Amino acid sequence: MIAESAIREPLVTGGKTVHDVTEDISGRVEQKPTKTWMLAMAVSLATLAVGGYAVMRLVWDGIGMWGLNKTVGWAWDITNFVWWVGIGHAGTLISAILLLFRQRWRMSINRAAEAMTIFAVICAAMFPVLHMGRPWLGFYWALPLPNTFGSLWVNFNSPLLWDVFAISTYFSVSLVFWYIGLIPDFATIRDRATNKISAAVYGALSFGWDGAAKTWSRYETVALILAGLATPLVLSVHTIVSFDFATSVIPGWHTTIFPPYFVAGAIFSGFAMVLTLLIITRRVYKLEDYITLQHIELMNIVIIITGSIVGIAYITEFFIAWYSGVEAEQYAFINRATGPYAWAYWSMMTCNVISPQLFWRKKIRTNIAATFVISIIVNIGMWFERFVIIVTSLHRDFLPSSWAMFYPKWADVGVYIFTFGLFFTLFFAFAKFFPVINMAEVKSIVKATGEKKQA
Repeated sequence: MIAESAIREPLVTGGKTVHDVTEDISGRVEQKPTKTWMLAMAVSLATLAVGGYAVMRLVWDGIGMWGLNKTVGWAWDITNFVWWVGIGHAGTLISAILLLFRQRWRMSINRAAEAMTIFAVICAAMFPVLHMGRPWLGFYWALPLPNTFGSLWVNFNSPLLWDVFAISTYFSVSLVFWYIGLIPDFATIRDRATNKISAAVYGALSFGWDGAAKTWSRYETVALILAGLATPLVLSVHTIVSFDFATSVIPGWHTTIFPPYFVAGAIFSGFAMVLTLLIITRRVYKLEDYITLQHIELMNIVIIITGSIVGIAYITEFFIAWYSGVEAEQYAFINRATGPYAWAYWSMMTCNVISPQLFWRKKIRTNIAATFVISIIVNIGMWFERFVIIVTSLHRDFLPSSWAMFYPKWADVGVYIFTFGLFFTLFFAFAKFFPVINMAEVKSIVKATGEKKQA
């Protein structure tokens, strides 16, 4: 008797061949920009220009234009910094950890997720630089310069310096990982190029790739090494970002749950942003056969898990504040839920704890429209989480005489708008001029995912 195993859902649908993969993905790069793409890029550039004015005024007039005050010295800027760093987590997780675990469903989505990581980290890095007030006079003093520059100014005991090391390392490894994965696809586009300029540009980008067996062997070895290097960064980067708060003595910040809680929240928001971008990309570029409902469902399952961890963390924070018996700590959490910023706290709880639970229903987690809306809601909620942690812990401290409210000014909002314009401009440029799906990896699963296996 022959036992036949169940056929797995194909990761690439539509009966695609290896040739179809090349035509579908390379064609998006070789064709002229569509009207939809041009409209999206125009909106992004307009957003970039509007936000650019705010950045220019901020640099010219100083950070006194922000709504900060003596009590709330960190607010909109650090909120956006942590939010953007968190968004960059899904790319490395999808690329590195899922590669090490041989999860083939990552192959259609890792390229866009990696690009999102790089662009999000660039947006995040803007905020500490702008916060320096006059960055051109000394942004480099945040680096451990040789003593030939004078005294070693950096304070190695400060988690703010650890941020510099963690994020710069994370960005460097992610950039190399992303570019290495692009090389075989650049070579494919180079070989198909019909004009000398394209052939020269993609030829230079492909680093002389020849497709030999030895070249592929070295490529796969380098990919595994980089994945091994990048995997600890997924845990370490946002852990170190959480130390900005956890190593302080301020009620609401001084808690040991922050590192795992921040990492789970970062993966949560990162996967939500990947979903938002991929749903748009698959529709605009007609990539439904490559980014399938199965991919979307699996990412939604990750959102359920990480969203549940975040919800447990919220409850644990309240329990530990009560159990500690520290009056200031207890008040910090009661103030979050019932104080003047209660609207932000309950927005956070609704978006981050309740909305992801809808994905327990298969009908919802396989619905494109519902997934798109919930992914946006999750990222709104994660922004509110960072805002609640930062502002509500500062605006009412130990001295009631120094209590104050934070109200963002137009410069706060303008710089945030600038980062959105920058992010989407970079992403749309990437989606047009680079292959948005990893052709080399997807070709390896075109036949394997639909075959019957007999035991």
